[in-house]
Amino acid sequence: MWLRLQMVMLLHWILDMPVFLNSVTNKNSSVTFRKVVLLLYLILCCWFFISYYGYHALYCRAISNFSLSFSVISVLTGITTLYNTGLNYGGPFSMQYGWFLTSAFTMLVALSMAEICSSYPTTGGLYYWSAKLAGPRWAPFASWITGWFNIIGQWAGTTSVDFSLAQLIQVIILLSTGGKNGGGYEASKYVVIALYGGISLLHGIINTLPISVISFLGRLAAIWNVVGVFVLMILIPFVATERASIKFVFTHFNDKNEDGIHSRPYIFLLGLLMSQYTLTGYDASAHLTEETKAADRNGPKGIINSVGISIIVGWGYILGITFAVTDIPYLLSENNDAGGYAISEIFYLAFKTRYGNGIGGIICLVVVAVSIFFCGMISVTSNSRMAYAFSRDGAMPLSSLWHKVNKQEVPIFAVWLSVFISFCMALTSLGSIVAFEAMVSIAVIDLYVAYALPIFFRVTLAQKHFVPGPFNLGRHGVVVGWAAVIWAVLISILFSLPVSYPITIETFNYTPVAVSCFLVLVVSYWILNARHWFKGPIINL
Repeated sequence: MWLRLQMVMLLHWILDMPVFLNSVTNKNSSVTFRKVVLLLYLILCCWFFISYYGYHALYCRAISNFSLSFSVISVLTGITTLYNTGLNYGGPFSMQYGWFLTSAFTMLVALSMAEICSSYPTTGGLYYWSAKLAGPRWAPFASWITGWFNIIGQWAGTTSVDFSLAQLIQVIILLSTGGKNGGGYEASKYVVIALYGGISLLHGIINTLPISVISFLGRLAAIWNVVGVFVLMILIPFVATERASIKFVFTHFNDKNEDGIHSRPYIFLLGLLMSQYTLTGYDASAHLTEETKAADRNGPKGIINSVGISIIVGWGYILGITFAVTDIPYLLSENNDAGGYAISEIFYLAFKTRYGNGIGGIICLVVVAVSIFFCGMISVTSNSRMAYAFSRDGAMPLSSLWHKVNKQEVPIFAVWLSVFISFCMALTSLGSIVAFEAMVSIAVIDLYVAYALPIFFRVTLAQKHFVPGPFNLGRHGVVVGWAAVIWAVLISILFSLPVSYPITIETFNYTPVAVSCFLVLVVSYWILNARHWFKGPIINL
């Protein structure tokens, strides 16, 4: 009931916008005045959302559970990073309806996770849930598998986020120096990895600060994300001199690609990667529950609210930006000023065609870059809490080191471990950018496997003895749980499929190889060694 009331409130504010504008403006009002009023109204709406969800509902000991989880999802990060994928595989049709489809099933996963989180609110999160739900016999192995999939997925996710920021900074530099067609500076892969290293270093330093500072930055990140989305979704199509029709935005299917794929259903499914990659990371709420007041209630709310609001603002962002799309082949071409970075070219071209230069578009890209920076920062926060909890239970090599905390109660060694592992993953880009791009799929698959495992145990082994917390799905819990598990299996298969034909060493999808090798390694280590000493989580709630 509380979720339904909040959603009605949210939609009421959005739908009242025309009434509000008419009440404060008239036909004689200048266009500039109306734009200012609209912008102020949007900011007011955004402030209402964050104030309500981030403060009123989630008073914390130190960390705002919702704001950090919402910042890890970061629709500006996911959609901007993989907008090329969406355009290439299906275009507007795939992005619009793929977002709806993915959002529906992601919410089912979030609801199932929220129900379990309400019963077991602990920093260990997913792997602790698996241990409790699998029963005494299977608890050690269940928590071992879940924990490793979760932490590897998180590290891969942080790698992809920070690397996408390094690439975006490279594009901003390129456009600021004249663009590809104007003799702009094109950074080499070594410069990009150096930028990545600098970004990772900053994230590590910030995450060694007191938790109160991280909490403040998390709230700031949430506000920045919402305001940024609303401003960009209105500003870009408004500035663009050419706009797509409503029919194009909602019905145009782009089946013309250079990847040798012509099956429309297959193209549509590949286009789901943009949406599903964006809607990940909400397990951050689970990993921060020990630092959240009334965790059995506010932890689940953090998961559901962060996903729900991300779905709404994410769709708005896709809708607004796609109205500025008129020539898909040109946007994807490596010969445009942004070097083929579609969303950067959209921003740059919108301002350049209207005002004669693309400075406004570059500023918009900086807004997105700041959002991605916040996303990477909070991702390291979530990574370090997971590493801290997992090592606290002795599951990681050198566990006694990684679960140490400093005077500010920050797991400082776990922070730098997360930064180091993510940087090592990014080094694969020096050998093959195709191999590195598999990191995106690995992050999605590993995280959703980790999400699905405790849900699977909840609807099977624990179905009869599961004790629900304050938030629960009642008799619908099993049905929702099975739907969530099936979805996780489907996307794991989907993101392992070839994305280009014919298959060569340059176009091969390395995701199934990487995930399979990881699974073999983890299971082998369990059989040969870990099963003799790892007994699962030692936390008692």
